[in-house]
Amino acid sequence: MSRRRKAGVIALCLLAVAVCIWLDHSPLKRRWQQRPKSEEQAKAYDLEKYHKKTFTVVKVVDGDTIDIDIPDANKNYTRIRLWGIDTPESKSPDTGVMYFGPEAAEFTAKLALGKQVTVYLEEHRTRGKYGRLLAYVQLSDGSFLNEVLVSEGYAYADLRFRHSFYNKYPQLEASARRQKKGLWEKVIREQLPEWLQRMKPNLLLKR
Repeated sequence: MSRRRKAGVIALCLLAVAVCIWLDHSPLKRRWQQRPKSEEQAKAYDLEKYHKKTFTVVKVVDGDTIDIDIPDANKNYTRIRLWGIDTPESKSPDTGVMYFGPEAAEFTAKLALGKQVTVYLEEHRTRGKYGRLLAYVQLSDGSFLNEVLVSEGYAYADLRFRHSFYNKYPQLEASARRQKKGLWEKVIREQLPEWLQRMKPNLLLKR
């Protein structure tokens, strides 16, 4: 083999190695690895990856939405939507800032931002409409962020989707409402989420 051909072969080998290294570290590989083909495979993958695992909260997006420090698909973090609750929006372009939205986001940040939490998933459903992970988030003191937000009047019990605590969360909300905790002290019907106004047309807001 001539010296020129040998040099060409070596160059091609080096190029191939470089391409393999790039693919190994590129978002393309991560995206391919983390997008199972079927819904059942996706749920099994999520359960193995997240369920009963501990992570650090790196961002609070809203009162009921947080980011944890583990990659998901082509992102460097995983976004979690808290199961079974709904907090007022603090920055939505559709609804604008809702009553008690900033307070709910601040409360979640106080409890969880920068802290380690344990994630629990439902076997029947692990993702929401926008691809966010649906989870119950346990704080370091053993309490669950989902429940604390409802109990302290920073969130509504979300009745739109069935989950393991579908009957418990409305009871927590009723208790917070009776004690006028958080948003329940001054909220008026027009400030409630539209879905809640539709599902509970006879909801009494005591003064």
